[in-house]
Amino acid sequence: MIVFSALVSHTPLLAKSIGKERRDALAATLKSFQALEEELYLARPETIVIMSPHAQSYPDAFSANIAPKYVGNLKTFGDHETLFEAKGDFLVIDHLQRGLRHKYNIPFTLTSAEDIDYGMTIPLLLLTEKLKDWKLIPLAPSRLDAQAHVEFGKALRQILNMESKRIAFLVSTDLSHKLNEQSPGGSSVEGPAFDATVRTKMQSLDVEGMLALDPQALEAAGQNAYLPLMTLLGFLSELNVTPRELSYEAPFGVGCLMMKFEMA
Repeated sequence: MIVFSALVSHTPLLAKSIGKERRDALAATLKSFQALEEELYLARPETIVIMSPHAQSYPDAFSANIAPKYVGNLKTFGDHETLFEAKGDFLVIDHLQRGLRHKYNIPFTLTSAEDIDYGMTIPLLLLTEKLKDWKLIPLAPSRLDAQAHVEFGKALRQILNMESKRIAFLVSTDLSHKLNEQSPGGSSVEGPAFDATVRTKMQSLDVEGMLALDPQALEAAGQNAYLPLMTLLGFLSELNVTPRELSYEAPFGVGCLMMKFEMA
């Protein structure tokens, strides 16, 4: 059964070894992580399912990474010491792939790699230090359209809610990378508009409103959050949840949104 769901940021500057003195500028996001860490601990998940836009993806299929053990590191950012490890959940992944393919007719494939991307590593490092005896399922979006991601999210929820295990679902993504002159992608009108729209639509779980967003504006916003967010909206669409925005900030020109979806 599903016991926890949240939307989290994954900017590498959240890591002490990388952010260093600049980490103070992300105080609101770090405070939100502290609150979520405590709430996740109290939810006692046995399995954490996480989706990141940086995971290996396919044009025409969603995917899960299946491995006995997962390892995350931050070597790409110059940190050769930080290491994250988690066990894989073979049984639930098997239930997922059977249900998605055969019951819901959703294109779904499996990859097998020990390494997980930083979009998963960063939030898991911040959220799981106190957790014991839990397992991980890394998911990747596809390059199919937004409606396909909504349907994937709905099917994912149906299957996971049938599990006897206590399951947490996280979507890890940052918003626009084109908010202002500090942004890695430069400034654009569409960047701030995208972040404002996402905050409003996610607060009301407005699936139709998100589906109606203009593809050209999405491209101009410099973001890779849209499809994971559509998966999350599909996942939450028939759950009795109350969205709660914990924080939003963009001190380095990238939108960092933190949300918890309170289970009834």
